[in-house]
Amino acid sequence: MFLNACLCRTQRLPGIALGLLVVAATIALADGVAIAAEVKAGDLTISRAYSWQPMNDAMAGFLTIANAGASDDTLVSATASITPTVQLHDMTMKDGVMKMVELTGGIPIPAGKTVELKPGSLHVMFVGVAKPPAAGSSFDGTLTFAKAGTVNVHYDVLMLGKQP
Repeated sequence: MFLNACLCRTQRLPGIALGLLVVAATIALADGVAIAAEVKAGDLTISRAYSWQPMNDAMAGFLTIANAGASDDTLVSATASITPTVQLHDMTMKDGVMKMVELTGGIPIPAGKTVELKPGSLHVMFVGVAKPPAAGSSFDGTLTFAKAGTVNVHYDVLMLGKQP
């Protein structure tokens, strides 16, 4: 119906109709995949912050941290609006067994390098999420670095397995 309405008016308003059609197609093709805005904290750039719609009361947060500076930094803690319990984790596979470990000393962000928090590896763990957010929604949090300080982050919630 939306497409019909746009096409019927193309003779009178071709630019507007085409624009609406492009917007509608973009939304339909995106399928809930959004891209969080980049955030800067000192020499650090945080991008692609997202999480997957959870199947229980725990969620993982993924993002990319680029350090353009000349000195190392460390992600020391995180918070989230969806739970009071947030941890920094690493996940490894050994002899076919998945092992998740809390990184109480933080996650090193070496100078001149990019660290990717991603599925099956380093990630932010949201524990005890009382009202898990649905795909297509979002939530806010913070990341605290030893040198760059605290920065606000916006996590997009995607369908399980989707990438931004």
